[in-house]
Amino acid sequence: MISAVTPPLDLVFAALADPTRRAILARLAVGEATVNELVTPTDLSQPTVSKHLKVLERAGLVSRGARRSSARCASTRRRSPRPIDGWATIAAFSRRA
Repeated sequence: MISAVTPPLDLVFAALADPTRRAILARLAVGEATVNELVTPTDLSQPTVSKHLKVLERAGLVSRGARRSSARCASTRRRSPRPIDGWATIAAFSRRA
């Protein structure tokens, strides 16, 4: 289990390690969706999808509406730079060398 004091970058990589969560992110990159819309194309239950959304939300990759029934990909809203943004820049720079 991931503790509450886990560094943000660890939370992001832990969230992205699961193929189901990556599929949810891919769907949310297209646009906002309700939990039921995320359940429909899968064999997962609504509580299972909600648990995956909580992991993605804790990692800062997803935000959920006030009613918690809809979700959107965090990249669709403005946010401050995060550790993963800096890592991506470093990785891109090192590929050029």
